[in-house]
Amino acid sequence: MTRSRFFVLSVFATLSFVIAASFFSGAQVPAHKIIKFNVPGAGTSSGQGTIPFGILADGTTLGWYIDSSTVYHGFLRSPAGTITTFDDPLAATGSGQGTFPYGINSALTIVGYYLDSSGVYHGFLRSADGSTYTPIDDPKAGTSAGQGTIAVDINTKGEIVGNYFDSNGAFHGYVRSPSGKLTTFDDPLAGTGSGQGTGPSGLCGLTDAGAIAGGYVDSSKVNHGFLRSPSGSFTTIDPSGSVSTNVIGLSSNETVGGYYFDSIGLFHGFVRTVGGTITSYDAPNSADTSANNINSGGVIAGAYDDSSFVMHGYVRSPTGTFTEFSVPGAGTSSGQGTSANESNATGEITGNYIDSSGVNHGFLRQ
Repeated sequence: MTRSRFFVLSVFATLSFVIAASFFSGAQVPAHKIIKFNVPGAGTSSGQGTIPFGILADGTTLGWYIDSSTVYHGFLRSPAGTITTFDDPLAATGSGQGTFPYGINSALTIVGYYLDSSGVYHGFLRSADGSTYTPIDDPKAGTSAGQGTIAVDINTKGEIVGNYFDSNGAFHGYVRSPSGKLTTFDDPLAGTGSGQGTGPSGLCGLTDAGAIAGGYVDSSKVNHGFLRSPSGSFTTIDPSGSVSTNVIGLSSNETVGGYYFDSIGLFHGFVRTVGGTITSYDAPNSADTSANNINSGGVIAGAYDDSSFVMHGYVRSPTGTFTEFSVPGAGTSSGQGTSANESNATGEITGNYIDSSGVNHGFLRQ
């Protein structure tokens, strides 16, 4: 989460230490059904609970939950509401450890990572039926705590993107072919020191055509966005006024979404069109605005803070129309509220809300 409030599924934001979810719109909107849910076994203390972040066209929802020991686990929720939990069999079970799913394709194949007992990251590929976990470990990855390999997205062809941390603490992007071949990539402007490097965005960072969106940290430890073409060329993405840019992904036609920090530390969302035009935006009535995901059609889901720094969810259409909402039961104090984490092709929205006790709960807005 950014500022420990917004949920942002961006590995680049994680690597840059940015990561750590009243209906209103400009026009009257019809009532929508909101389904709340909690994964059995999710913890009920502050910072624990259920956090869905991805939703497929059929309504299948992907997420993770945090148990009472602050261990992370993956889950899938079917369109009918059946919840299946899962863990990589090699994942450690200490506080802050566990299994972290990040990407899913239409075949229900899931990628992510787990932490072992030494604090080393290992990527995984989970088969659709959950019977097989294939490890993903880049041979150039470091093997000490805080190093290793992370997988973050998978397309319909079975190509996977992720990043690895080397023995010096720098991070590098990679593409894994369906046959298992790993190819490293680095933005040419990325730094090579500890905490610097290149990383793709999670969940929506890879298209079927092979375009990749993400971010890099330069040698001055400044965050920038990038778009990598299928042929391997890089374009830097920095909105005007940004002092730190975080790309959260791209649509099927390579429209890029993200958010940035301005010079006084406030968030603003942005979109970059295929032609290269960058448009900054702020949700109506917001003090600051973040972004979580952009779907294949270019709809951005996110959250904004009001003047009391209470979160509210929103979706922004490709034409710039906002729909804002809050889940009944969400807390109304600073750091509490609603985060929209993704919208699918049919307009369903999934996300999490934080109640008055600081506990996360999942929702589906139909």
